[in-house]
Amino acid sequence: MERRRLLAVVVALAAASGCSNSDDDKPGPSGVPPADGARQAVVAYVDALNARSIPALMKVGDVKDEKWSRHEAAEILAEKGGREWKIKDVQIDHDMGPDTGSARLVAEDKSGKPMRDTFTVTRQQGTWYLVVFTHQPTGSGKETASTDEPNS
Repeated sequence: MERRRLLAVVVALAAASGCSNSDDDKPGPSGVPPADGARQAVVAYVDALNARSIPALMKVGDVKDEKWSRHEAAEILAEKGGREWKIKDVQIDHDMGPDTGSARLVAEDKSGKPMRDTFTVTRQQGTWYLVVFTHQPTGSGKETASTDEPNS
């Protein structure tokens, strides 16, 4: 009987310690948990906003330094830049695979105004980036597919 109780306790402890179903705890190819890099990308984004840095914002967004990207970075910074954001919470979910997921950011500016934002995070060649640039040209010369309903 004592042996059964001991076994039950061991099983319960093993189950409790293994309850986390998050990929954040599993080391990536470099031995570092994948979320660490994704979390660092979110921190770099907030740092770029606080510094009002177009180059830093383009780096965290993994976009080329071109007219369109500088313009969009300037728009992002005009809306959110230079407000001394303090991160309150960052949650990373690898809900789209080991190299793609979502990040949820909760921050507060110096006046106490909150900012909540959600990003797609992607890992390319071991580095994590945020999808913050939405007006990227297609590059193929083709128009993108419309999501409008057909007129027929």
